[in-house]
Amino acid sequence: NNKQKEAVMHINGPMLVLAGAGSGKTSVLTNRIAYLMENGIEPYNILAITFTNKVAGEMKDRISKLIPSSTHELTIKTFHSFAALFLRREIEVLGYPRA
Repeated sequence: NNKQKEAVMHINGPMLVLAGAGSGKTSVLTNRIAYLMENGIEPYNILAITFTNKVAGEMKDRISKLIPSSTHELTIKTFHSFAALFLRREIEVLGYPRA
């Protein structure tokens, strides 16, 4: 539909997609990420955060089918796994030693 197409084709700045179950969010986000990469956005500049590991894995699988070999540079994580990754990378800023 038009709202989904608008979300997929939005390039300038971040885009928050909120919708109910079964409304096509994963499809929209997957196609948006592929569209961004097709339009010159480097995969390492893309962050997608989901609620479940299942959806994160599904998005990676779908994107790898649309644009093979690009998913290793993408960051597609759950809120919790992204927070853990961020803390591991930046723990010294908080005054803790890197383990």
